[in-house]
Amino acid sequence: MAASVKKITEKDSKKSALSRFKKFIFDPNYAIPAMFLMLMSEIVVNVLVIHKIKYTEIDWRAYMQEVEGFINGTYDYMLLKGDTGPLVYPAGFVYIYTALYYITDHGVNIRLAQYIFAILYILTLLVVFDIYRWARRVPPYAFCFMCCASYRIHSIYILRLFNDPVAMLFMYIAIDLFIRQHWTLGCLMYSLGVSIKMNLLLFSPALFILLMISQGTLGTIKHLTVCALPQVLLAIPFLKVNAVGYVMRSFDLGRQFFYKWTVNWRLIQEEVFLNRNFQLALLASHILLLLIFIFIKFRKLYPNVSFSIWMSPYKRRLNANQILLPLLTVNLIGMSFSRSLHYQFYIWYFHGLHYLLWSTPLPTVIRMLTLGVMELSWNTYPSTVESSTMLHVCHGVIILGLLFSSAFNESSPVEHKKKK
Repeated sequence: MAASVKKITEKDSKKSALSRFKKFIFDPNYAIPAMFLMLMSEIVVNVLVIHKIKYTEIDWRAYMQEVEGFINGTYDYMLLKGDTGPLVYPAGFVYIYTALYYITDHGVNIRLAQYIFAILYILTLLVVFDIYRWARRVPPYAFCFMCCASYRIHSIYILRLFNDPVAMLFMYIAIDLFIRQHWTLGCLMYSLGVSIKMNLLLFSPALFILLMISQGTLGTIKHLTVCALPQVLLAIPFLKVNAVGYVMRSFDLGRQFFYKWTVNWRLIQEEVFLNRNFQLALLASHILLLLIFIFIKFRKLYPNVSFSIWMSPYKRRLNANQILLPLLTVNLIGMSFSRSLHYQFYIWYFHGLHYLLWSTPLPTVIRMLTLGVMELSWNTYPSTVESSTMLHVCHGVIILGLLFSSAFNESSPVEHKKKK
């Protein structure tokens, strides 16, 4: 009898251990151990990449030349340039890379710059993991596709030293603050990110909606002022010298891109790529799809909210998914209809793809296949008709999945509660 009881106890213990093990792999509520393992792995991978893979010069030297002109007293944006062309980023970029200029011995100490960007990479993962911890939607095993597996992402950070990761760190910090209901500080971080690279404006339609819902009309005006002030204050030295030149260079929405660098439009001819009508068609499609999501999908996220010019703050606290879904969706839509995507632009949406895919009703195998095909598309250099086509197909799969997703149907959202 005692032996039988012992066997049953041992069997139950094994089942319990197996159950716990499965939770650490499949249950989003038990993601912290997987996050910790991924962070530790990334530290090792980043060090190995820095020491084993050769650094490739693309824009770093040009960045240093651009800020060197600023350091030498040139405040006219029309005169600031580097080997790759004129300075086309807002003032925040100048200050960030001026600091890096001095830290890295006038840009000469590349190895130190790589370690700085490795730290930036780990910090970004920490913030993204915290966002995912609040959302509780992505299973722990999916983090393997976010960490260690992407050659292109490591390349963007520590082998190329692009400014895109710097801007995206500020964006993810802003999102994390929004989830924690720190809207003013979040808007400040968002604005600082925009001051480094203007791609963050792709998030702005969703941010405006979130501000109107959570803060009301008066609160939105206040927070938009918070967004605008850093842009003006940081740009004062340049505005005083040549305001028109600063705006034309740093926020040049009409800038033409080179066909040879495009990742997403290799499937069309160069004359079509450069055609103004094609670009206008992309803009119109972008706006149309935004409106479809705003009026058909986003409205379902906020029960009893009446959208109008004059709104009062929402009575309930917005949960993580009510904030993340609109922000990441509008960014994906913007990327999908971009006039041109360059290889470093992958970082603009990479860390949000996993959340978006697991917000769709797609089978897990399709989700993982989509991530894999996208990685393949972004790693094909130079891009081909096939790689560009695959990228568009993947974008279409995710967008269609979101259109048919029940994740937007949160009829009774509740506040996120920390697990005790």
